Amino acid sequence: MTVTSIFTAILVGLLIGALGRFVVPGKQKIPIFLTILVGIVAAFAGTAIARGAGYAETDGFDWLELLTQVGVAAIVVVVVSRLYPGKRGVRR
Repeated sequence: MTVTSIFTAILVGLLIGALGRFVVPGKQKIPIFLTILVGIVAAFAGTAIARGAGYAETDGFDWLELLTQVGVAAIVVVVVSRLYPGKRGVRR
């Protein structure tokens, strides 16, 4: 694994995670590092789902694969935002 591939995975994770958070209504109180991690996991899971379903191996850009990745990211963002403790219930 090279530095370039790690940097690319972080950028793709940020993009997919941000799109996943954008799709989910309301505010999610999860930090940016968790958004990147969700995006990276969703990118791998979405690609696996798309390849398993047989619609990821086309010529050119795979829009359905991207939609699958964003959908997975949105689901994971909802789950993580409900499980992440954040600052809920703290009164000043």
